[in-house]
Amino acid sequence: MKRRTGIKWHRVIMLAALLLLLLFGVIYAIEGRFGKENGPDEEHVENPREEPKEEPKEEPVTEQPGETQNPAEPSETQNPGTPSNENPSGQDSVTVENPEAIDVLVNRKHSLPETYAPDDLVKLTDVPTVLSNPEVNQLRKAAYDALKELFEAAKDEKEYTLYARSGYRSYGTQVSLYGSYVNNHGQAAADKFSAKPGQSEHQTGLSMDITCEAMNFQLDTTFGKTEEGKWVAENAHRFGFIVRYPEGKESITGYMYEPWHIRYLGKELAAKVYESGLTYEEHLEQ
Repeated sequence: MKRRTGIKWHRVIMLAALLLLLLFGVIYAIEGRFGKENGPDEEHVENPREEPKEEPKEEPVTEQPGETQNPAEPSETQNPGTPSNENPSGQDSVTVENPEAIDVLVNRKHSLPETYAPDDLVKLTDVPTVLSNPEVNQLRKAAYDALKELFEAAKDEKEYTLYARSGYRSYGTQVSLYGSYVNNHGQAAADKFSAKPGQSEHQTGLSMDITCEAMNFQLDTTFGKTEEGKWVAENAHRFGFIVRYPEGKESITGYMYEPWHIRYLGKELAAKVYESGLTYEEHLEQ
């Protein structure tokens, strides 16, 4: 009898446990469904992504006007001299007989001999220079002495500092230079600012291209509008130089206006050319 009673209670406990488990399961299921239907108390909203701010665009950099047609070492010219035989370096050009003369005329019609090189070239040791090429940092002694006086006067009288950029150039250098200009710009354009080999005043050792800090040490027609350029144009003759290629005389000199290119003639002749208001070619034809 006791044994049967123990078994009965055991079954009751097991049944109660099952009922509890079933009840918990029903409650869990109801709560889960309720939660899905009603959702969370607070809805999570993502912060909208800010649109990236556009960086301001830089204004395009424009080239400065007036940086003329003067490649690395521009300009060459023409000088007098006694014509001799024809020179194949240019049409209707003759070779001068006295290339060493201070007043020699070198231009498109008067050429220097291919083999000519001054025998009195000196280094520009006492004036400010621009280029490291030792060849262009030379002049004939008379021209160099005058250049030093010109630069010193500019400094003493006006506190202007002038720089020597390109002086003597050999025939061989001119061959390379002129050839590069023709390749890059065409012959018609090159002939306006560069001389054919033998027709460059630079080969005489009597010409110098000058510049200043205001020009960023470059060669440009605007040099003639700088205070330094104006002073040179008005005073170079005092030291034996002339501005060889004046503005508006292109048809006579054969070259564009080059306010930076000065040619040594000696004080007396330079003063006469300056006072006449003529080009060197015109002065010689008087």
